[in-house]
Amino acid sequence: MSGAKPSTHRYSAAHDARAGRRGRKEGGKALREGLEAEHYDVRLASSGEEGFFLVNHETFDCVVLDLMLPHRDGIEVLTTLRKRGLQTPVLILTARDTVHDRVRGLDSGADDYLVKPFALPELLARIRALLRRGRTDQILKLRQDDLEMDLVTRKVVRAGQTLELTVKEFEVLEYLLRHVGHVVSREMLTRDVWRIAARATPLDNVIDVTIARLRRKIDDPFQTKLLQTVRGVGFALRGAHG
Repeated sequence: MSGAKPSTHRYSAAHDARAGRRGRKEGGKALREGLEAEHYDVRLASSGEEGFFLVNHETFDCVVLDLMLPHRDGIEVLTTLRKRGLQTPVLILTARDTVHDRVRGLDSGADDYLVKPFALPELLARIRALLRRGRTDQILKLRQDDLEMDLVTRKVVRAGQTLELTVKEFEVLEYLLRHVGHVVSREMLTRDVWRIAARATPLDNVIDVTIARLRRKIDDPFQTKLLQTVRGVGFALRGAHG
């Protein structure tokens, strides 16, 4: 699997196990080297389980997913990631080229489909197209359960009820929604939301107050609590089923 950030392009990949361990490693190495030559920051996973873990714990701009993976089927990985709210563009790789297989992959949440063997330039072109296109409808609206944020109108709604947030509360919630399911530390909020290089105790207090005010608005009036504090670590937005 893989992902990309603007200008550095973060990417990770998983490879077919049936060619054997040595072949899998060599194929993964060649893929990594080809992508890194194009300035992608690559994370490589050798199994479906490892790839699933990576995508759930790190942020990627694009995911490339081989459907024939050891330990966890690629379609299962893709379907689960989409159900958990993954909005990142996904390109699937497979040796199968029937209409049924293509439809199954796309219906499971893939944005593009490439049949093996393939030429690296074609893979790179498809990744560039996905990064240009993105998933605009989802990127402009961030969601977790019944909480929705519209980044264009800057409107936040939960269960049909509009929530009035301050500018900083909106920024913190947007950051949490972009890292949904992951723990966001105070260091991350200091660096990326308050844009201060060094964390300090007074700012920790400001962050805690902002989180408390945000929780009162997005959680207190509702039965399901989304904003969680992970003691000693930070904060996370998690749905009813984790």
